[in-house]
Amino acid sequence: MQKVLGFILMAALLIPAACQNKRDHYTVIISLDGNRWDYPDYYEMPFFDSLATVGVKARMEPSFPSSTFPNHYTMATGLVPDHNGLVNNSFWNPQTRCGYAIKDAETRFDPRYYLGEPVWVTAQKQGVKCASVYWVGSDIPIQDTYPTYYRHWDADPHWSFSERCDEIVRLLSLPEEERPRLVMGYFDEPDHQGHLYGPISPETKAMCEQMDNLMHSLYLRLMALPYADKINFILAGDHGMTEISPERHVRATDYISTDWAERIVGSTPTSIWVKEGYVDSVYNHLSGVEHINVWKKEEVPEYLHYGTSDRLGQIIVSPELGWQFGLGDGRGGGGHGFDCKETDMMVAFRAVGPDFKVNYDAPGTEGEQSSFRNIDLYPLLCHLLGVKPAPADGKLERIQKILK
Repeated sequence: MQKVLGFILMAALLIPAACQNKRDHYTVIISLDGNRWDYPDYYEMPFFDSLATVGVKARMEPSFPSSTFPNHYTMATGLVPDHNGLVNNSFWNPQTRCGYAIKDAETRFDPRYYLGEPVWVTAQKQGVKCASVYWVGSDIPIQDTYPTYYRHWDADPHWSFSERCDEIVRLLSLPEEERPRLVMGYFDEPDHQGHLYGPISPETKAMCEQMDNLMHSLYLRLMALPYADKINFILAGDHGMTEISPERHVRATDYISTDWAERIVGSTPTSIWVKEGYVDSVYNHLSGVEHINVWKKEEVPEYLHYGTSDRLGQIIVSPELGWQFGLGDGRGGGGHGFDCKETDMMVAFRAVGPDFKVNYDAPGTEGEQSSFRNIDLYPLLCHLLGVKPAPADGKLERIQKILK
């Protein structure tokens, strides 16, 4: 632990000498899928702990729904899922008359589903090179544009975690004229272990500690580069994780008839497309059911920023934390997608580098709430790159307190 701190502190001491022109700085942002905000408290994650002493520590709030694709694309665009097109990991699109699903290649790689402007498009319009290693949306021609360097998710072979780290280091080792100023990397753990075994389990513990070691190794390799004092390093994620069980499950057909619905799509939350004349029937039969929240689309609480997209049905069902709702049976392990204000859905955030404060525990941006919203990452990344952001829901002023 002392060795880790010593190396990082030595790197931190170099930071004041860095060129203050943001065009000379580089930013690496890593997303660890499902990395709940308090995992470093439960498990042995010394690298996360050490980053908190030499950089910024914060709790980041996902957007609703707190799921993988909506939130990775939110971080990239600064738009809540209701505005960026990805209203859930699966949904119905009335414009294409087709259901989107993250495991369906035909829809997943169709740019018509992705609205807004990702940061790599914004930056490259302004002459700044960007790279991605599996970040959601980066292998899709959004606005007919890819990052300067990217890896298609379905490309063979699929890169291991260590190979992804190798690629990130390689990209930052390119000659200056070829080097990307922004590198975005995605790692699909500890989400998988959290789903299988729950957030508090030996298996999830082992994976969290493995990812901490991996990120430590990656950071040390980046700090060994000749211009380490110009690299901003950010660890983020898409959502947290909470315990679920088959016993805490509400079966939709126990309360409504499938004859009333055109389709019932998605889980946590579920979007119900109702047949003409049955909206009130569906709403009334579900609104009194325990452990679920039921809203007409136009009545979703304002703080969720959800309900204006034409990709949502007339009725939205969001179960209480730890509960499930749907047509099939419930499952055990871990789950997410719940209300973004639930602390179990929050994400561990760390940032260190020439543009960030040192030993700063971010107090939050809204009253006494000790977290910031992930929509603000897009304007933050644009600021770090020195480019003008596209219109977005995120605002730099809500997050700029973490900056020097």
